Amino acid sequence: MTKITCLGAGSHSFGLSTLITLLQSEVLRGAEISLVDINQESLDLISELANWLNSEWDSGKVISSHSSHQNALNGSDFVISAIEVQPRERLWQEDFQLGSQYGLRQPYAENGGPGGFAHAARNVNTILQITRDMEIQCPQAWYLNFSNPMHRICYLINEYSSIRSVGLCHQLAIGYAMVAKALASDYAIEGSESFLSSHADPENAEAQQKMALAGMQHFRITAAGLNHFTWMIGLQDRVTGEDLYPLFRKRWQAIPINFEPLTHKVFSVFGLFPIPGDEHLCEYLPWMSCNRTQPWKKYDLSLYDWNYFETNRTDLWKQVEQDIRLWQNLDRYSHTHSEGAIEIIEALLTDSNAVWEAVNIPNNGTIKGLPDNAVVEFPAQVNKNGFTPLSQFDLPGGVLSLLQREVSTAQLGIDAVVHGDRQLALQSLLLDPVIDDLDLAEKVLEEILVSNQSYLPQFF
Repeated sequence: MTKITCLGAGSHSFGLSTLITLLQSEVLRGAEISLVDINQESLDLISELANWLNSEWDSGKVISSHSSHQNALNGSDFVISAIEVQPRERLWQEDFQLGSQYGLRQPYAENGGPGGFAHAARNVNTILQITRDMEIQCPQAWYLNFSNPMHRICYLINEYSSIRSVGLCHQLAIGYAMVAKALASDYAIEGSESFLSSHADPENAEAQQKMALAGMQHFRITAAGLNHFTWMIGLQDRVTGEDLYPLFRKRWQAIPINFEPLTHKVFSVFGLFPIPGDEHLCEYLPWMSCNRTQPWKKYDLSLYDWNYFETNRTDLWKQVEQDIRLWQNLDRYSHTHSEGAIEIIEALLTDSNAVWEAVNIPNNGTIKGLPDNAVVEFPAQVNKNGFTPLSQFDLPGGVLSLLQREVSTAQLGIDAVVHGDRQLALQSLLLDPVIDDLDLAEKVLEEILVSNQSYLPQFF
């Protein structure tokens, strides 16, 4: 019997959609789904929902729930993780604000910059403990990671444990949405005029999703790079295989510059189309934090609405709770997007050689010029032996240089946290494009370590 353990099962962003797709899988009929969350209230709610859906849909799964991963891991074949130190939005906002007293302006502070360092660092000890326990209780299990910063967390798992892992992210969908907008007239795609931005704004969500689905229906993107910093290498018609990159270049130039202006500029200068959209792209570029030119205004780089998303997640869970209490709105859960876990699990179990267009695994020569142990994102074939890249990628020198800098920054940051090494941590911040002053880096590092001391005792 296949056993799947879901860590952070109470996450509305990933836990709910992952649970639903697991329950709907016929390949997994008879499997055990072990739900884990340290928040007992969230765990009780997701467990009750799982049992309700399992019964109503006759899914044939065995559901168990646990408040500690140590009680759930034994015999697991797959461990799906969406864990995050809480409260997520409050800590993220603090990460953004932490350098403000020194005049430091981060573009986003989730995956890059000092905020990206702090975000990853808080999760290191917990994830290391999970992998240590997996090495004892389920050493052959696959660890499917959804936690950000993706390539930092996946590097941690691959470099400091023997556990096999893969990172999964839906951001390629934004690339598909932008391609669909550009080629809308050529493919009679409706609604492109409503897709105004890739920013995480609830007003954009419906149009983004519609364009992404249309893009995935008509096109095939080949992208490679780092998570949230990946680049479109190829673009084909999904049916005919026709090379659409030349047409896309032409059509993209006709899109008004106020739509994803940073993506416009970077595409023009570097010659490859950046996939993630302005909101994530800005975190890794050296020119987005200058107080003199204020590029966040020039490129309209909106911040994450921490208050909205914190409140929205609470409201969504209240809706789930009401549905369970009244045994109603079952159809609400029948249709959900997949985050990729079910497709990967089924491919590994059935040896199907399925292709997944964005996996995050160690490079091992796939992208020339990056270290073998860098965790990179690219399309791969999936079967019982794991993941095989569809191709090797030779990126232009300018793009490669940007990626090399981010890889060094990220790896030094993780190495520093694992070993409690302040010197490596300082080096990591000094390589980060947000930091432009040696003394400032020392002050920011101290601020990060002191404010996160409870998560980072190894530094004290």
